[in-house]
Amino acid sequence: MTLMSLNQFHAIKDWYAGHPRPMEQGAWDLVVCLWMMGWVGLPASLLLHLAWGVVACLAVMYLPSVYVTCRRRLHRSGRLRADWITALR
Repeated sequence: MTLMSLNQFHAIKDWYAGHPRPMEQGAWDLVVCLWMMGWVGLPASLLLHLAWGVVACLAVMYLPSVYVTCRRRLHRSGRLRADWITALR
């Protein structure tokens, strides 16, 4: 699993701008918010020597990639529709 690039984040944001879907966009906004909290919290956790904080921050840094991978699998299996997946290609 790799971290998503900023171009991929931008592609999803642009797709949602042209295709408003409140429920899906809310879920994506939550994922991005947690991702940002991980990036902001990591330096603080390192400075305060909070091992659990470092682990939690590192885990949420991979959350967008995990979310996209799960949505892609559900879309391919026909369980959940994710039209924005095409924006990442």
